[in-house]
Amino acid sequence: MKQRTIQVLQLLLIIVLVALATVLVHRYGVSQLRAQVDQLGVWAPVGIFLLRFTSVVIPALPGTAYSVLAGSLLGFTQGLAVICFADLCSCTLSFGLSRRYGRRFVQRLVGKGFMHRVDALSQRHLEQNFFLMTGFLMTGFFDFVCYGVGLTKAPIARFAPALVLSIVISNPPIVALGAGLLEGGKLLLGFALLGVFGLAIVTGLVRRQPPQSQP
Repeated sequence: MKQRTIQVLQLLLIIVLVALATVLVHRYGVSQLRAQVDQLGVWAPVGIFLLRFTSVVIPALPGTAYSVLAGSLLGFTQGLAVICFADLCSCTLSFGLSRRYGRRFVQRLVGKGFMHRVDALSQRHLEQNFFLMTGFLMTGFFDFVCYGVGLTKAPIARFAPALVLSIVISNPPIVALGAGLLEGGKLLLGFALLGVFGLAIVTGLVRRQPPQSQP
């Protein structure tokens, strides 16, 4: 019941953020809205960085909405840079915390309701397959993947390249979706929709992979 409530709250927060962005655009226009964001200076990207960073370290919070928000408020280039940097820092931290303090600490952080996801991912032995690890990191539950891999014996030298590759591939379509929706860029929006469709296919494929047996 608690997990279902959290999921409903996540969906409601995403809807509220999208609705708020739509209202602001209709009221002020894209150019004026961007001008207001520019007046905030460095605090606008810092704020989005902190929101995204926190949503990864504490997976109960929604993260996808902040990628869309970054694209809409900061534009594609700056928004993508902020989201990628936030993911790199937060995912590395999640992996390190899991590796250093173990399962009990992770359970306190993510909650008992979500700990089964971490356990299920760690039991897949993703450390044995670099491409499967990368594929899972490209899905919407990549935050749980970082904790799950951290509970295995996967070295940071194997986790880091998979993380960077997944960030480079999976973040641009989501950020572009936010930028394209508000700017009306058909080419950018088309790229975003194709990318999101591709990520959905990847998610479906990796989730169908059976857990690997420990050699």
